[in-house]
Amino acid sequence: MTRPVIGIIGNSYLLNDQYPTHAGGTMNSEAISLVAGCLPLIVPSHPDYVRVDELLEICDGFLFTGGRPNVHPAEYGEEETEAHGEFDRCRDAITLPLIRACVERGQPFFGICRGFQEVNVAMGGTLYPEIRELPGRMNHRMPPDGTLDEKFEIRHDVIFDKGGAFHNLLGKTCVRTNTLHGQGIKTAGARVVIEGHADDGTPEAILIKDAPGFTLSVQWHPEYKAAEDPVSRVLFQAFGDAARAWQADKG
Repeated sequence: MTRPVIGIIGNSYLLNDQYPTHAGGTMNSEAISLVAGCLPLIVPSHPDYVRVDELLEICDGFLFTGGRPNVHPAEYGEEETEAHGEFDRCRDAITLPLIRACVERGQPFFGICRGFQEVNVAMGGTLYPEIRELPGRMNHRMPPDGTLDEKFEIRHDVIFDKGGAFHNLLGKTCVRTNTLHGQGIKTAGARVVIEGHADDGTPEAILIKDAPGFTLSVQWHPEYKAAEDPVSRVLFQAFGDAARAWQADKG
């Protein structure tokens, strides 16, 4: 049997400030292939090139990746401000309906960082444009300088609800994670269950209540050295198992 296909949502970039590309980080493909045991397929996130119904048929699951542009605040009923940063409306047009379709079909997905925020917005939730400006919150953004290891360094705890899906999967109520995000959940969307928080109260782990499939999403970046990190490894293995189950069921 061939490996399940995981659609990795690509991001738009300009190479050398002039050549348009759709790309995904190598660490995403590595985590999907070597840890989840699935076939990574980068999706050009543009509605002129792909349709949601096509992706649902071709792929067995989806990885909603991190990315520098943020979900446009119009998607959750707010005005654009300078604090909201950059946007990618084409990615919004693909990911938000795709997430809703996966929830209803029971098709597995795993949301990471921006992907975590997309899941919340897709379900009707809202976002803070800048977490570090909130009273009592730490700076969750990626350090501007240093090596890749230093930027993805483990920096804070995430505390899970006792008896929840993350606790049951990981066997722990507290884990250590990296943090590389500016935005975060303001209000949870319909059926969005927040099961994990950073020690400053920032939501870090969610799932969709009563969804028939795998819907775990995290605010941190478990794809970084996923095979070496015990938390990341379990999350990607569980996602891979869900994709294999979906592949088997569709025959």
